[in-house]
Amino acid sequence: MIELEGLTKRYGDKVAVDNLTFTVRPGIVTGFLGPNGAGKSTTMRMMLGLDRPTSGDVRIDGQHYDRLKDPLKYIGALLDAKGVHGGRSAFNHLLCLAQSNGIPGSRVHEVLDTVGLTSVARKKAKGFSLGMGQRLGIAGALLGDPRILMFDEPVNGLDPEGIHWIRNLMKSLAAQGRTVFVSSHLMSEMALTADHLVVIGQGRLLADTSMADFIARNSRSYVRIRTPQRERMLDVLHEAGVTVVEAGNGCLEVDGDKSEAIGELAARHQLVLHELSPQRASLEEAFMQLTAQSVEYHAHTDAPPAQPPQQPGQQWGDGWRKG
Repeated sequence: MIELEGLTKRYGDKVAVDNLTFTVRPGIVTGFLGPNGAGKSTTMRMMLGLDRPTSGDVRIDGQHYDRLKDPLKYIGALLDAKGVHGGRSAFNHLLCLAQSNGIPGSRVHEVLDTVGLTSVARKKAKGFSLGMGQRLGIAGALLGDPRILMFDEPVNGLDPEGIHWIRNLMKSLAAQGRTVFVSSHLMSEMALTADHLVVIGQGRLLADTSMADFIARNSRSYVRIRTPQRERMLDVLHEAGVTVVEAGNGCLEVDGDKSEAIGELAARHQLVLHELSPQRASLEEAFMQLTAQSVEYHAHTDAPPAQPPQQPGQQWGDGWRKG
């Protein structure tokens, strides 16, 4: 279990983390979300004692990180897959971690096999691809067989097979009763992996709730209807007191989860339906809705105006001409 209470971090006048209080519980995968600059990385660094809080407290299984004996046996973390000495082989990198934390050398072989790096165990890390580096970082997190695991962007650089593997690995670890805390910007993957969400914006807590509740509270659910008898359907819905809006492509939309009632209504009036489907926003849409006011860096979709092509003899800069 990871417990944060009033956690705050200031850099001069900048408040990176603002009075965060939440608990990461065992037995489930907890997703950690927030826009760029929200304070996620700073929060995770403070959990591991890499940054000192300005105020507040973090406890790992009831203790401060710097009081843990052999910390890799309590909590394994992947924050930066590039944090490896490039001149060391994968095996030697993990062996150094094992020896400094009182972990048997046999465990190195086990985690290399778990992450699929046995065949390249003796190769130097500087020659690894981004995905291989991620797997090595995950191996380091698993090395001490810890009760708590923390991953920052674990699928970065992984191919589809690797993404599927890490998703199932995290779910398996949580099913064993471990605490799993994962930060990611890949919403589609987080929706498939996390059971619970902690969302922050501008360093402040925005949500601490289950995945289902988060989407329900921050998105619109509705029923989409397509029928060749559109005008008759509109009349029937209005007569039944159902509020309906006309959407694009000839579709009708009714707010809420009323698909069964609408289907029965259509059947009673012998209306033909080509589509009757409940719709709910994705995690990405719900996240965008909640964090819209907390985004620090706003990009624009409009492309910059095209520059006219240079003509022969046209001036290219302070007194220089092409050619």
